[in-house]
Amino acid sequence: MNASLAQSRALLAALRSAGSACDIAVMPPFPYLPLALGELTGSAIMVGGQDCSAHASGAYTGDVSAAMLADIGCRMVIVGHSERRQGHGESDAVVAAKFAQVLAAGLTPVLCVGETLDERDGGQTLAVVKRQLDAVIGQAGIGAFANAVLAYEPVWAIGTGRTASPAQAQEVHAGLRSHLAGFDATIGGSLRILYGGSVKGSNASLLFAEPDIDGGLIGGASLLAEEFLAIAAATA
Repeated sequence: MNASLAQSRALLAALRSAGSACDIAVMPPFPYLPLALGELTGSAIMVGGQDCSAHASGAYTGDVSAAMLADIGCRMVIVGHSERRQGHGESDAVVAAKFAQVLAAGLTPVLCVGETLDERDGGQTLAVVKRQLDAVIGQAGIGAFANAVLAYEPVWAIGTGRTASPAQAQEVHAGLRSHLAGFDATIGGSLRILYGGSVKGSNASLLFAEPDIDGGLIGGASLLAEEFLAIAAATA
């Protein structure tokens, strides 16, 4: 819930004019989606929603359905972001329902998984992220991940300035990929797994050099065009 209309317009213009060799998607707040879709028309930059309802339609005042996002031209939706899980109490089951709604609308879900500091300190990191992943596999099936993106975002590294070391992030990414491969080797090997957790231009190249880190889910740094473009350049 950051940036104004003017700031968003300036950021989008900067991203469009700069271009990038990597795939880029922007997920602005709901009120600014029409702006992003308009500013980026004809560009390769994709637009998506930060969240969606777990329901297809109905009396859910304040909710936005995945079908509505598809109607206006969005191509993907984030589900299970740590701020939704932590701040809004979204359970694994709710996240799985949202994932299914995104797929049903013909969009690409970006599924976020991650552990808290207490869970990491307790040696539960892989158990937690596998549990979160299994809830979605149990509802949608492993085949659903042929049209999905996975993002590992350690809760303790979001907005704190702390970042998992490349080795720490790679360990979890490799664990997630191996877990997926146990269901389907092709999907496990091909699924894009992003890292999100205080990624900056200064650390992006080291993170993205790891074999199982395919890109980033960028938070605060995405509000600064120069910083965001430096991160994008680090994928080359």
